[in-house]
Amino acid sequence: MKRSTAGLLEIVDPHTLASAFHLAARGKRGRGDVEAFRDSLDTEIRRLRQEVLAGSWQPGPMRRFRIHDPKPRLIHAPCFRDRVLHHAVMAHVGPVLDRSLVFDTYACREGKGTLAAVQRVCAHADRYAWFAQIDVRAYFASIDHAILLEMLERKFKDPALLALLGRIISAHRDGPGRGLPIGTLASQHLANFYLGGFDRYLLETIRVAGFVRYMDDVIWWHDDRATARAAVVMAGDYLATRLRLDIKRPVRIGRSALGLNFCGFRILPGRLLLSRRRRHRYVALRQAAERTWLKGGSDGPGLQAAYACALGLTIHADATVWRREQLRRSPLEPALADV
Repeated sequence: MKRSTAGLLEIVDPHTLASAFHLAARGKRGRGDVEAFRDSLDTEIRRLRQEVLAGSWQPGPMRRFRIHDPKPRLIHAPCFRDRVLHHAVMAHVGPVLDRSLVFDTYACREGKGTLAAVQRVCAHADRYAWFAQIDVRAYFASIDHAILLEMLERKFKDPALLALLGRIISAHRDGPGRGLPIGTLASQHLANFYLGGFDRYLLETIRVAGFVRYMDDVIWWHDDRATARAAVVMAGDYLATRLRLDIKRPVRIGRSALGLNFCGFRILPGRLLLSRRRRHRYVALRQAAERTWLKGGSDGPGLQAAYACALGLTIHADATVWRREQLRRSPLEPALADV
């Protein structure tokens, strides 16, 4: 397999780093660390370039916080300087990793995403009778650094680039030699790449009838239940022996005609509904927006913008009747009387 010639010189090119700064700063105007970097942009870029070329760059501290989206997740946000470097690295490393992935992998890829993945699942569910669906247990926390670096060595030639990737990967650990942080650009792309060989194993060795993966949420199809069960066993063995990953239990095997959940939607023949989790998120966002408005924390346009964010969770599903029922049960008007 031909390896990429991408190296450090392309990554730390001043134009690449300047572009990476603007990408990292998007949506963060006014933040102190961003403005400080902007005020000394030429100096910061030159210093970062020198450190990377000399091999002396070291990751800075990460900011940790928890979110519920919908389940609790511990997010690690790198310092802004590291975010700039991650964008520069992925500008050249990302396309190489992307080309190694199969068509039906949908996370962190241009022109893909959640909606495209769900639409592909709908098409397969209409065509094939039985599905098997798995999640990887604690996926990001379980990624093996040594295995990941070995995979990267098969993609890139430049030892200096591989050393830089090694420092980025080893900056976070959930266990000895394991774990990538949720919340960094580099970890999203590397985690998506880590399962690329598993995708090909399903398609080329097990020869599943249809297949879709969104990060570690994987679903595939067969014509009968027994074949689906056998495929799950083989998939579990591959993940355990090749990638040191475990499948969450219980595994979901069922008839496509009875429906399945994927990426926040309930997929039934000819219908696309909201999953329970997505319905709860919509209600929570709407209630939070209304509370903020009633307390004077936002104006009318702000409330409308918050409503639009909540509506975005439901817009592609058959959810009009359900939304109307939610408004009927919990209208905003009664609350106005108490203001």
